[in-house]
Amino acid sequence: MRAVVQRVTKASVTVDNEVVGRISNGLVILLGVGKDDNEEDAKYLAEKIVNLRIFDDENGKMNLSLLDVKGQALIISQFTLYGDCRRGRRPSYSDSAPPDLAKALYEKFIELVKSYGVHVETGIFAAHMLVEIHNDGPVTLLLDSKKVF
Repeated sequence: MRAVVQRVTKASVTVDNEVVGRISNGLVILLGVGKDDNEEDAKYLAEKIVNLRIFDDENGKMNLSLLDVKGQALIISQFTLYGDCRRGRRPSYSDSAPPDLAKALYEKFIELVKSYGVHVETGIFAAHMLVEIHNDGPVTLLLDSKKVF
């Protein structure tokens, strides 16, 4: 399971000209599910992300987590995080999970983040979405549950 995590001052996601999710201070989590992922991958990433110390403390040092600042999360499914661009010009998505597995683990990840007391908004799985992100810093991190990077 892979995630692009961005610290934001606000963010929203729109589907068919309707805002379906909106947050203020917190994290946008773009989440990709791989074909070999399972619930343990979701548990690892959820725990890791909500506890990442990437918010400023009173001294301006990144020392606080999403939980510490009582931030919100906007979670968006993004299978393209498994796009392999090493060969040719068209990405291969052969490592991404099939839709049924991806949706189940995406929903499990959302449930896990919520279990920490985080207010979560989401996009719509498999929909064409427009995501507006006000990246704060900018702070953007890449995570992989298999610790590939």
